[in-house]
Amino acid sequence: MKSDRLLSILLLLQTRGRVPAHELAGRLEVSVRTIYRDVEALSASGVPVYAERGRHGGIELLAGFRTDVTGLTADESRALFVLAAEGAHAALGLDAALGSALRKVMAALPAPHRPAAEVTSRRVLVDATRWKSGPRQSADLQVLQDAVFSDRRLRLRYRHSGEREPRTYTVDPYGLVAKAGVWYLVADRRGAPRLFRADRVRSARLLDDPVRHRPGVELADVWEVLRRRVEERPEDGIDVTVRVRRVRLDMFRRMAAAHLTALPEDDGESDWVTARLSYPAPAAVRQLLAFSDQVEILDPPEARAELLRAARSVTALYEEGVRERGGG
Repeated sequence: MKSDRLLSILLLLQTRGRVPAHELAGRLEVSVRTIYRDVEALSASGVPVYAERGRHGGIELLAGFRTDVTGLTADESRALFVLAAEGAHAALGLDAALGSALRKVMAALPAPHRPAAEVTSRRVLVDATRWKSGPRQSADLQVLQDAVFSDRRLRLRYRHSGEREPRTYTVDPYGLVAKAGVWYLVADRRGAPRLFRADRVRSARLLDDPVRHRPGVELADVWEVLRRRVEERPEDGIDVTVRVRRVRLDMFRRMAAAHLTALPEDDGESDWVTARLSYPAPAAVRQLLAFSDQVEILDPPEARAELLRAARSVTALYEEGVRERGGG
């Protein structure tokens, strides 16, 4: 909208001083002619702005025309420009709004704090996704957002992990949570807290009915319950002791980080290093097959037996394939 563009021009000029018209046009994705018309509109409204043409010209505010937001400390100013959860704003369709907001904040900061805030925005980057997390199906958050902000119920078609066909649920949303690069819908179903991965939602339809939240319960309360449920090992979980070849220790730490309960230390001397892990079920130890002979389960025996069954199954599969193709 024109009003937003005029405000953006004003704030950019307050921050930068003299700015060439073509640079303003590029930042705001309009023509240079539009920029000059906007400058005329600002001038007509009483803003002391003027344009100088020529090689070293540009658009500028009269000296002293500035408003500051006071009360922000230097640390608070820097904190505003550290953007946690890289990509979260894009997923919510708020990239443009974020850029506009930061321009407004930069222009309003007390002058002594602006250089530190600008340096922070260039020198600190937060990427919340894990290494080698692999491609994920993109999540369409639009309908989920609509439900969250309009306080309406949702009808979901949701596919659980390990299932082919989606199930249908009617839920009462509390909000959206971004956890390690993955978006989740936090909601009640029949009065009980539930967690739904946004990239597993096959379809979502906004209902006319208002949400039915439990009295006094907020998003943070429900998320804490669900987070603990995920992180605390269930009764049928299993604790595993393994030894890891020292040459593969760094890779093991990265790939098994979610299950490590005792972080292995590398003394730089022995060929093997001991570590302990916790899995939600005995079958989950099959993850360790990815390390081939670089990781050995020491205890408990049922975990060794589970991995042995998995290894034999893989061997049988490939032996059968070799026979069918006439291999040696």
